[in-house]
Amino acid sequence: VQLVESGGGLVQPGGSLRLSCVASGFIFSRYGMRWYRQAPGKVRELVAIISSAGDNINYADSVKGRFTISRDNAKNTVDLQMNSLKPEDTAVYYCHVQARGLWGQGTQVTVSS
Repeated sequence: VQLVESGGGLVQPGGSLRLSCVASGFIFSRYGMRWYRQAPGKVRELVAIISSAGDNINYADSVKGRFTISRDNAKNTVDLQMNSLKPEDTAVYYCHVQARGLWGQGTQVTVSS
């Protein structure tokens, strides 16, 4: 049972990245999924939520209009498309299944010129 994130990296302000989280070991389509982030010295912050069917989505105010969460239940993946990135988006990004208390290992996103 695990979540594995990928897609992080270094990007300039205004750029884009697409994060992906692959789930295994459980019936992915039954669970809502979340993306969190944690910047150095700060508490972990909820970024986006998507329901099990993908029909109910919510975002943190700080990323609304810039980030898009999506999922593919056939591939057991949940993605986070991040556009118009800002330096304050720099953090380790984690996917999470709240109902199972399961976290991925995280992927680093750094927004800097």
